[in-house]
Amino acid sequence: MHACVAWTGRTRQFDCTIRARMHAHPPAAAQPASEFRVEKSRAEATLTLSNGMSMHGCFFVSGNSRTHAGPEGVKDVLNSETGFVPFEVSRADGRATVLLHRDHIVFLELADGAEARRDPGYDVATERIALMLLSNGTRLRGAVRVFRPKGRDRMSDFARADETFRYLEAGRATYVINVRHVLELAEEIAAP
Repeated sequence: MHACVAWTGRTRQFDCTIRARMHAHPPAAAQPASEFRVEKSRAEATLTLSNGMSMHGCFFVSGNSRTHAGPEGVKDVLNSETGFVPFEVSRADGRATVLLHRDHIVFLELADGAEARRDPGYDVATERIALMLLSNGTRLRGAVRVFRPKGRDRMSDFARADETFRYLEAGRATYVINVRHVLELAEEIAAP
């Protein structure tokens, strides 16, 4: 049924609504699982955001990566798209999934310190010791891997790589750094 024009004094108002009956959907349990469903597991991390806030929770990662052999890592999830990413936040009253904009993640610390070592090519990539100053004033020191051929595996080559999110392995922690928040990057050269 349509209801369209109504006059109120000198003003004409339009109410063009269609009143239709919505058919109820069967309960979710009665619907078959989608053939496109991908099972995910949780990867714990503590994030530091551009507003200074930190939050602990989990990213959702797949058992198989779309871009390389082996499981998907948090770095893969962050580099896979732009915009928002789901993150399950741990709260006193339980868990809640929020959408965080990737551009505002400065860095995160992974609970799984071995994730970087599962990156394809990790064993053959050149290791460099990096000193980083981030946009929030945090200074980090740790090892980065440069996935380039010999002679093109300098810190400047690491800086120009395509990925926005990269690993930094410190003594007791593995970080994923958003390079858009790196203000200063230097290489620590070992004394002879």
